[in-house]
Amino acid sequence: MNENIRASEVRVVAPNGDQVGVKPLHEALTIARELDLDLVEVAPTAKPPVCKILDYGKWRYEEAQRQKESRKHQTQIIIKEMKFRPKIDPHDYETKKRHVERFLEEGAKVKITIMFRGREMAHTDLGARILERLAEDVGEIGTVEAMPKLDGRNMVMVIAPNKKDK
Repeated sequence: MNENIRASEVRVVAPNGDQVGVKPLHEALTIARELDLDLVEVAPTAKPPVCKILDYGKWRYEEAQRQKESRKHQTQIIIKEMKFRPKIDPHDYETKKRHVERFLEEGAKVKITIMFRGREMAHTDLGARILERLAEDVGEIGTVEAMPKLDGRNMVMVIAPNKKDK
């Protein structure tokens, strides 16, 4: 910006976007000062470097506002986890299913884990049945994103919420 520009010649762009042309640095600075604005280097790698005449403080403020606006429209993906056991009681299953439904309605993805201990590893089909049943029960509000797979002593499945119409 201004005196910190190291090039001897610069391509100057006017505040309205018109090309002024290639000028020596001191002449470009004089033009910017006459307009009571700053000379800002926008493309330092170009030959010759491109400098624009603008109000630097105003430009930084507007850039910060654009950044803030773009962050406002971003959504963070939240992953909640619910753990089950193969020999789960029907009432416990219903309670955990309601929690999963609540998480999906809030817009979070849900990682369902079935933990196997000891001899339960011989009956992984029980865990797969629980996951299939859960996927069927929450099918109206969520879809299976990652099918059930065995990961060591755990069987894992990921359910994502259905897209909502805005």
